[in-house]
Amino acid sequence: MLDRFFGFIFDLPIIKYFKPFYQKRNDIVLYIFFGGLTTIVSFVTFWLFEYIFNLHELIANSISWVAAVAFAFFTNRIWVFNSPTYSTVKFLKQLILFYVGRVFSFLVEMLIIWVFITKLGNNALIIKLIATIIVLVLNYIISKLIVFKKKDIIEVQNDKIID
Repeated sequence: MLDRFFGFIFDLPIIKYFKPFYQKRNDIVLYIFFGGLTTIVSFVTFWLFEYIFNLHELIANSISWVAAVAFAFFTNRIWVFNSPTYSTVKFLKQLILFYVGRVFSFLVEMLIIWVFITKLGNNALIIKLIATIIVLVLNYIISKLIVFKKKDIIEVQNDKIID
């Protein structure tokens, strides 16, 4: 179903010129697409817990972060990196590595903001944009090379049940 959707999108007049890139590196396109949906999940859950349930903004933000990372984990696992696992141990390993990677990239973002905004006084929005781009690339690399690495995918394809 997702292939049909993106097939339709990349057949549109101007967008069709990007179709060869999509066919070659659809994981990047899907990563960006689901990243956008993850952002929506983050904002909606923050709004829900902040304004509807009247929780403190830090608690609401923490809940929204957990919800967004969970959404990102499942969409990345299933559609972006196509990394199913039939083993509970491997699933938990993926889940833990994914969350650890996201905590690491969050700390990198906080360090960038602290150094370049708090200490050096640079423009906050420009630094936030740069930090966000760095975090997106870092999250992609962590997911592709560590969490959902090809070796695990090949093992699953060769043997449906792996312990």
